[in-house]
Amino acid sequence: MKNKNYGILNLNFIDRIIENKRLEIFNVIKKKIDNKKIISFLDIGTTEEKKLKSSNFFVKQFDYITIKKSITNQNFENKNFSNILKKSITSNFTLEEIEKFKSDLVISSATIEHVGNFNSQLKMINNIILLTKNFFFITTPNRSFPIDFHTKLPLIHMLPKKLHRKILNLLSLKEFAKEENLNLLNIKEINKMLKHLNFRGFEIEIFNIKLLGIASNLIIMGKKINS
Repeated sequence: MKNKNYGILNLNFIDRIIENKRLEIFNVIKKKIDNKKIISFLDIGTTEEKKLKSSNFFVKQFDYITIKKSITNQNFENKNFSNILKKSITSNFTLEEIEKFKSDLVISSATIEHVGNFNSQLKMINNIILLTKNFFFITTPNRSFPIDFHTKLPLIHMLPKKLHRKILNLLSLKEFAKEENLNLLNIKEINKMLKHLNFRGFEIEIFNIKLLGIASNLIIMGKKINS
């Protein structure tokens, strides 16, 4: 979804906050991975957005990795990627696609909240497992943080989801009101989701990044055992 200037906060101000939080996430990732084992990098949900500094942040940070790949349902051209698959991460992947796009490090930044319902989010994580050789990181804004950085509105996203969507419709934020466009997660929902998955030889950890002392972003890390 493209960014719109809704709510109480300025878009450029929000972009700076998001960029700073992603830098903190990047620093966590750097400490958790073994660079000697990272030859290939796969970005999930690469965006066509070019104006915001926070867009495709991790692609820029991992520019030193020789083999960079992307799976996205957006149309964009980027010569930095050796392979681009224009396909939703919730799709069924062929064995050929898995083999071609499987990478040492797989990162999905702020995408899981945009793929739809609970089952679609499960499918996304399962596909990321299939595409990961050594490490994966899935980041998402925390639904329990007081401000939703998509709508720039406070508190209402913490209400029951059906009520939240009704209010968004009343505020003429109809695109954000659709579950397939915005389905925020909190730590409880992530833990529920992880119980439904078979991680087949991965160690799983969950981290958070704080803003004003409250977890603003959640990180799911998967590390292949013996990596």
